[in-house]
Amino acid sequence: MSAKKKILFLCVGNSCRSQMAEGFAKVYGRGRVEVRSAGTAASGIVNRQAVEAMKEKGIDISSQTSDQLTDEMLEWADVVVTMGCCSADELCPVDFKGRKYDWPVDDPLGRPWEVMQRVRDDIEARVKALLEEL
Repeated sequence: MSAKKKILFLCVGNSCRSQMAEGFAKVYGRGRVEVRSAGTAASGIVNRQAVEAMKEKGIDISSQTSDQLTDEMLEWADVVVTMGCCSADELCPVDFKGRKYDWPVDDPLGRPWEVMQRVRDDIEARVKALLEEL
């Protein structure tokens, strides 16, 4: 049996997009993957609207934390997914042997509720496709 893949989702503040991706991956990839998220400029909070949007899908991300990206996190990961912060090629060490993905996901913060829901649904579809690929 192969080892669990370790997925690291990254966005700027680690308050919304990467938090939702982490939540979906933990639920849909349960038992198959380990998941973390971080921010290139972590805000220190998980956005309340992101928590509410995920509740609509039956997923509770309220206990997740907003963490600053570290070199150790990049070393830990088998898969790095960026979501609007910068390219994975820029972040990952030159000798990174894992998979890198850059997802062009809109930042829903400060925008109408419908945008948050649309972004959440986009992230859900992308996470499901990623898990199928892995």
